Amino acid sequence: MAGRRRCRAGVRRAAGLAGVRGDGVLGLALGRDGRGVRVERIAVRVRRGEVAALVPVRGPLRPGRVLLRVGGRRRQGRGLGRPRRLRAAQGARSVVIDPGHNPGNFQHTAEINRQVDIGTNRKECDTTGTSTNAGYTEARFTLDVAHRLRTLLEQQGATVKLTHDNGSPAWGPCVDERARIGNEAHADAAISIHADGSAPGNRGFHVILPAAVHSGSADTRPIAAASKKLGTMIAGNFVRVTDEPPSNYLGGGTGLVTREDLGGLNLSTVPKVFIECGNMRDSTDAARLTSGDWRQKAAEGISEGIVSFLRES
Repeated sequence: MAGRRRCRAGVRRAAGLAGVRGDGVLGLALGRDGRGVRVERIAVRVRRGEVAALVPVRGPLRPGRVLLRVGGRRRQGRGLGRPRRLRAAQGARSVVIDPGHNPGNFQHTAEINRQVDIGTNRKECDTTGTSTNAGYTEARFTLDVAHRLRTLLEQQGATVKLTHDNGSPAWGPCVDERARIGNEAHADAAISIHADGSAPGNRGFHVILPAAVHSGSADTRPIAAASKKLGTMIAGNFVRVTDEPPSNYLGGGTGLVTREDLGGLNLSTVPKVFIECGNMRDSTDAARLTSGDWRQKAAEGISEGIVSFLRES
């Protein structure tokens, strides 16, 4: 305990907080730093056993967004760390996770090649997905991340449903059925997990948002804004937790892409996005995608984005 107090005191001295005791919020006004950058507002929160990092803020001073827990293993905090658990008062929040493709699709090519309505067009029911050069398939990757994500979301109090799991169904489901599962669950958020199969040298993740489509059986206008908010929150948390850069070949460095040719988005009536977690055909990305430790980080980044969205919805 004495060591903890010394550690906490050392951190406070380093942050210029040696004179602050107990719980509280401290606002500081600073001058220019060595680079000539003016920092005028700083909000920090100090609690017993914790000291907040200094975070520049605009507007009214409020508690810092990044907390350093003395003696802990992780930084955590609102906006830049693990969100607080969903409140019971918010009711049960429902999330549908759609693991892209299906390991059984390889044995059911005739079934997955049949055409289905995607609102704007007709398209294959499903595909086999891609793989790394060493043969690690996208379908295995997406199921693994989906299982990890389900655990994390359930720990946060969400009700979670997967579109397929443990070989049931044996193939698919078709893209229109994947959307229907989320719709019938009245999901508060839905996400389809994928990994890309682009050219070597193309790196990074991107989140796919639904365009405002109104054609045939598709009408995403009611969910376009909410889906963009969901995707933006997932992208921000994903890059922070995984250290995976935004795509260098799509999205102009934003990690966000809008499409109108995906049935899973076109036919959704609930906020929904896709995420391509990396490029399986690039050796650097492939090393991450095949790492269990990194897949856990991927699930954490997605989870934190979803929970942040649910808390504000």
